Amino acid sequence: MSTLEEQIDVEAPVLAAWEQLHRVHDYPRFVCGVRSAHPHGRNLAHLGVEIAGAARDVETEITDRGRGRVMAWRTVDGLQLHGAFALLPLDGGRTRVQIRVEYDPEAVHEVFGGPRGFALAGAVERAVRADLELFRELVEGRVAAAGASDD
Repeated sequence: MSTLEEQIDVEAPVLAAWEQLHRVHDYPRFVCGVRSAHPHGRNLAHLGVEIAGAARDVETEITDRGRGRVMAWRTVDGLQLHGAFALLPLDGGRTRVQIRVEYDPEAVHEVFGGPRGFALAGAVERAVRADLELFRELVEGRVAAAGASDD
């Protein structure tokens, strides 16, 4: 298993970032390769994913761990991936978003093709960084829009 950890600071209160993580239908807006996302059941989500031209349907389980603002996720069929988001309030208006992703590089290659070895690790790292940037833009945009409507 390979592990990737990244983080980004968001100009938004922790509650705004937490609520955005739970808007499953918005995942295509900030998760690389996710083309559709639909929550169902209590903690499940169906994701339509396309990576390197290979399309797959993926079932995921999403769980919250305690009051520490940690949201864990794992695939429940096919390719086994798992990880967690942790949200740390920096102050009243800023949040650090940390992500940890664990994956089997050979399994990722078998399912989606593409590079192997360091090239695959680099591709996963770039995708996760891009996801975090898109997440930040989405959350900050919602906070700004909500602030503008309060005026």
